Amino acid sequence: MRCISPTWKTSFILATMALLCFVTPTLVSAQITPAGGTAAGDDTQPPSARVGAVVFYDYTFQNIPKATDAAGNAISPNAFNVARAYVNVTGNISHLVSYRITPDINATRFALAGNNLDGSYVFRLKYAYAQVALTDWTGAWGGSYVRVGVQQTPFIDGLESAYRYRFQGTVFEERDGGMSSSDAGATFHANFPKSYGDFHVGVYNGENYNKAEVNDQKAIMARVTVRPMPSGGAIARGLRVTAFRDNDHVVRGADRIRTVGGLVLEQRRFNLGADYMTRSDQTLPTVAKVKSDGYTMWLTPFFKEKGNGVEMLLRYDSFRPNSANKSARQNRTIAGLAYWFPHPGGAGTAALMLDYEQVAFKNLSAAKQQRVTLHGLINF
Repeated sequence: MRCISPTWKTSFILATMALLCFVTPTLVSAQITPAGGTAAGDDTQPPSARVGAVVFYDYTFQNIPKATDAAGNAISPNAFNVARAYVNVTGNISHLVSYRITPDINATRFALAGNNLDGSYVFRLKYAYAQVALTDWTGAWGGSYVRVGVQQTPFIDGLESAYRYRFQGTVFEERDGGMSSSDAGATFHANFPKSYGDFHVGVYNGENYNKAEVNDQKAIMARVTVRPMPSGGAIARGLRVTAFRDNDHVVRGADRIRTVGGLVLEQRRFNLGADYMTRSDQTLPTVAKVKSDGYTMWLTPFFKEKGNGVEMLLRYDSFRPNSANKSARQNRTIAGLAYWFPHPGGAGTAALMLDYEQVAFKNLSAAKQQRVTLHGLINF
């Protein structure tokens, strides 16, 4: 397969975004995805519990790099995988108090040589939190709540309300930014009045949901998302602008900081987004900081309607691991075609996606990667 230069790819994606934004405004209308939260309960009913599941499965063929099997044969690795399996238990104690418990079986496997668990999937707790709704007291500031426990982190949770292709792979800030979608902490969320956006701020351990806290340092995370023109025209209503900051330390005096600025445009016929991220990492106070940065652009056209029928995913990520070496970059290109099965009544979601992904490296000692994957999603 002939490789297309990153410059050509970037230009193509930007041109496609511009075409959709400015040539077809009369054909689209804003499709707003409200900030997430747990539905209020009914105090006249007993406590409730609901069970659901999420499964990401795939078949992946790796074209580059080649590998060698136990007999020394050159092979193209390929495998059927279950990348993720959640069991969601959610419910309400009252109209104020709700909860979620989500164990997670993911693609990570044990490496325990000589043990019968060697190669088995790892079972982890992804979410386990209590949520207290504050809407009885906050008036126009809807969606107000406090959460305590292992829960979503502000940025990724906010972005994935519009970017719905986690079953293809994680977002740029998680893959290359060292961020996680979940961590243990205490947070506060609220919507701005009159649909002008929302904000989410919290104190987290900073070690992510798959690790225990190792010291006295905590991560302060804050996301603010603004919808500048919620009552505007078709294009304007769907625009939202986000600023995010994760201020943490590996140990006292050793920075671990992430800053992201981005925008999302949600429309009836497409969603698109672009983010720019900087990060600063320092393992010890006596060690020099490593600063890095990068950006992502993505577009998801809907041929029928969002979540029903054929869609595409076009995405380009560019990451500079060390800003001191300005010419060294890692560039990722993803192009995929998806089919979202009809779901009468909205009871669940099922989708299939065939995609091509390439990761190329410039002035870095790493081999180019190329893979073709058939992804599947079940969510109910």
